[in-house]
Amino acid sequence: MFRNVHFWYRSLNASQEFPRVALRRFNDRAASLFPSLGLSTTPQHEQQKQRSGDQGGSENTGSGSSAADHLVSKEIILPAGLQRELMPNHVGVILDGNRRWARSKGLSLESGYGAGARRWKLMWDLCLKWDIKVLSGFCFSSENWGRPKEEVEIVLSVLERTVKQELETFMRKNIRLSVIGDVSGFPRSLREGIFQAEETTKNNDSLHLVMATNYSGQNDIVQACQRIAAKVKDGLLDHNHITRSLFEQELGTQCAEFPCPDLIIRTSDEQRISNFFLWQAAYAELYFAPELLPDFGEAEFVEALVSFQKRQRRFGSC
Repeated sequence: MFRNVHFWYRSLNASQEFPRVALRRFNDRAASLFPSLGLSTTPQHEQQKQRSGDQGGSENTGSGSSAADHLVSKEIILPAGLQRELMPNHVGVILDGNRRWARSKGLSLESGYGAGARRWKLMWDLCLKWDIKVLSGFCFSSENWGRPKEEVEIVLSVLERTVKQELETFMRKNIRLSVIGDVSGFPRSLREGIFQAEETTKNNDSLHLVMATNYSGQNDIVQACQRIAAKVKDGLLDHNHITRSLFEQELGTQCAEFPCPDLIIRTSDEQRISNFFLWQAAYAELYFAPELLPDFGEAEFVEALVSFQKRQRRFGSC
């Protein structure tokens, strides 16, 4: 029996066609059921990629290490109270409370947004540590243009520093960055920084960081409808073939392996989703944290995940 299991395992992992997510889950389960076989939780074709990367070298990213260095499988150690098999694949965060935090402490708006940015970066590291595959953040909504000009400039400045100054970190930690939303109205330097960061990190796969900037869930749906309507008009698509799956491919989050968040966290105790991922949030679990963003740390993140893991996700069934 063990010989047959081992042969099936090796054959399946050698395949390039089997879906990566399902394969990873199969590997984890097989390794736990048959520890004596010494099965790896990394698919064979990914192991080959790791070996070729180690042997053949890679481009210098400025940090002395490459994305391939981070493909080596590692043991995931979770905080007490969390179960690996119940961890979400995609966590979305509505980043809120920077202004109130700054005012409560008599600090400048820039200090508030800077403190919030540091907490956002902490979330990246925790998701990497806990093997959460996608982290998305509502960084700047299309409605935020209505805020005072000084505040808008501060937010855009923080965004620009993130995509430019953190590029080396993205490469060193094997993070892929995607920015969704309408960036056409942003300053040229910010647009160029976004393009460079997306292109440079596009092959990284330890964590997919999705930043929603000048984003609107309503606009996301409208624009998807417009693209589909144009395809029907041009004869490229029969309207009878429009499905939920096809529609989702036209949304901004189609760039991610897991486009729909399992868990959406909103900081600052506001209990609404404010036009964030309206379609994608259909079956997301919602968690409203009382802490303002600059006060939301590791303990608070763990608390949100524990709450998520205690819920029974039925997806509309009884």
